[in-house]
Amino acid sequence: MLNRFLWFLTVLSSLVIVGISPVAEAGSQPSPELAKHLSRIARLAQSSSSVTIPAGSFLLGTTRIDNDPYGSRTQFDDTELPQNRVWLDTYEIDRDEVSLGEYLTFIERQRRYPSDELQQLLWHVITVHSIPDQTLTRWPALYVIWSEADAFCKAKRGRLPTEAEWEKAARGSEGNLFPWGDAVPDSTHAMFGQHHVHEIPILSAVSSHEEGVSPYGLHHMAGNIAEWVHDWFGSDYYAYMPKRNPSGPPAGRYKSVRGGSWKSKPVMLRTATRGGATPEQRSSTIGFRCARSPRALTP
Repeated sequence: MLNRFLWFLTVLSSLVIVGISPVAEAGSQPSPELAKHLSRIARLAQSSSSVTIPAGSFLLGTTRIDNDPYGSRTQFDDTELPQNRVWLDTYEIDRDEVSLGEYLTFIERQRRYPSDELQQLLWHVITVHSIPDQTLTRWPALYVIWSEADAFCKAKRGRLPTEAEWEKAARGSEGNLFPWGDAVPDSTHAMFGQHHVHEIPILSAVSSHEEGVSPYGLHHMAGNIAEWVHDWFGSDYYAYMPKRNPSGPPAGRYKSVRGGSWKSKPVMLRTATRGGATPEQRSSTIGFRCARSPRALTP
């Protein structure tokens, strides 16, 4: 069933502009007209509050099921096996995904330009779809490579959450199937299952979908935008992971990505479903949120 993960990566890497660019490149200087919009989107940014996740154990991963291939509790693939009860120390995690407004503010302070992919997308949705800056500022950040997400969180005196921290925040201590529970996903829970012929993302505000919040009150732990986490992706990591504060394998080819996106089918919204991407990928389906704790983590 590891082939399902390899299939996921093949689909992810096959998307084309304005979907995914396989190589990260510095953005060029935007046109004066677009620059005005970028500055306005940044000025309208609102910070997300943090949620404290108490110390304790939780159920991570999935118990193998072989007699119900289409059931929601059946493992997506073997990478989420076996199920473990894992202890995590207290940590904080953002209630919302990092917004586009927050990310553009960060880029502006660094005196950098947004990636060409993001510039192309924003110019398109502004001029063709008439999406106002007030809406765009509350979109999740996208077209962000892993190192940029990591740098943003560190600039905020935080870090990317570990994969285990992300999963506990998404499903609670007893292993919710979806952030909101066992109910089949619908449009009140999450933004998912969308399609646009030109790969234009169909996104919701980072603070929306109250019906789909996790047990700790986090928004969009399923759908909207998938999220980078700290860990390298280990296909068999759950078989040998430490049972206390796991932080992923020491090295790898892919960084873990969790939560599913605006394009995802329901199976990708499961709190246990795992995926990954090369750290340099820019995607219209991947963003991030930040975490904080006394522990220091390194890439």
